[in-house]
Amino acid sequence: MEINELTRQIIGAAIEVHREMGPGLLESSYQICMRQELKLRGIAFEHEKDLPLFYKGVYLDCGYRLDLLVAGQVIVEIKSIKAFDAVHTAQMLTYLRLTGCKVGLLINFNVPVLIDGVKRVVNGFNE
Repeated sequence: MEINELTRQIIGAAIEVHREMGPGLLESSYQICMRQELKLRGIAFEHEKDLPLFYKGVYLDCGYRLDLLVAGQVIVEIKSIKAFDAVHTAQMLTYLRLTGCKVGLLINFNVPVLIDGVKRVVNGFNE
């Protein structure tokens, strides 16, 4: 699937979750709901995917975990916070670099209108 279409479908799934659940829940609740919505839509994903570091020829488990890796192409980090901070973008940029993925979505469910809580990060550039 083309990456822009895939991100559109992921955002659509997030909008549906937000429409059903509203803001104010814990991140873990939104993660579970997103997994269910992606399953219902037939979109392949991995959740809580380990992300080891490769350092001087050795893989090191540093405890990094991706919330969702959708179709092996898009990293999705789910938040339930007041607002995004620079550290959230930095985290996504690091995940993109470590995985080789080109696109990441930061999704903050703690907003009145979900589209205001979506931040797309692409190859080091924010949209």
